[in-house]
Amino acid sequence: MSDHETFTDEQLSAMRHPPLAKRVRRSTGLSQEAFAERFGIPLRTLQEWEQGRREPDAAVASYLRVIEKQPDMVAQVLAAE
Repeated sequence: MSDHETFTDEQLSAMRHPPLAKRVRRSTGLSQEAFAERFGIPLRTLQEWEQGRREPDAAVASYLRVIEKQPDMVAQVLAAE
């Protein structure tokens, strides 16, 4: 990045407040591939959410928040199926 590069307000906001999916995945310490596999989310969908091209619907956003708070419990429940 050059010293003269500027960012839009939207870009600055995204840097300060990453999309929910990216924040949750980062909190688990997993790669996109590992997170998608562990929690049953298509990799391309996760990438779209993280890049801000799409947003998860309300139900999926709730699921992501549960993962953020209890990732091991969610993985355990999914593995038991």
